[in-house]
Amino acid sequence: MTITDLIPALKGTGRRRAVDKVEELRRDIFKLLTQQAAADDAFVLLHQELTDARAKQAEAEEIVVAQLADIDELTAERDALAEELAALKRRFSAQLAAEANAHRIDVPPMVRDTTAIEDQATGPIDVSPLWAARDAGLLGPVTNPGHIGPDDDTQPIEAI
Repeated sequence: MTITDLIPALKGTGRRRAVDKVEELRRDIFKLLTQQAAADDAFVLLHQELTDARAKQAEAEEIVVAQLADIDELTAERDALAEELAALKRRFSAQLAAEANAHRIDVPPMVRDTTAIEDQATGPIDVSPLWAARDAGLLGPVTNPGHIGPDDDTQPIEAI
């Protein structure tokens, strides 16, 4: 807004017209200066946070570099110890085997406990077609559809 734009507003018909406009403009300027000060404060805070963040990032990068150096040292130490262990195993393998044989632990062979009914062994299952079993006379009356063969299921059914 230029000064020529303000002239018509300042002319007015009453005594107080120009004074009112000047007061309004002063309030606007005060408001704008307050907003500018608040923006400056916010900018300073943001700049300070950026500086802190960059300092923390630099510190974190130093920690990472130190940890990478530690990892390299530990890796080299681990490799040296692995080589030393392999050499010792080659050197003392005969002695270790002799000690293991001298102090062996014998375990009896496993025997399955079949005392529970669901663990008891079953006889072989005849897989011949049902019609062939019927023709051979292996089927009795159909009182138990799940039962094939003689009453004694522990004996295998002879093949046809």
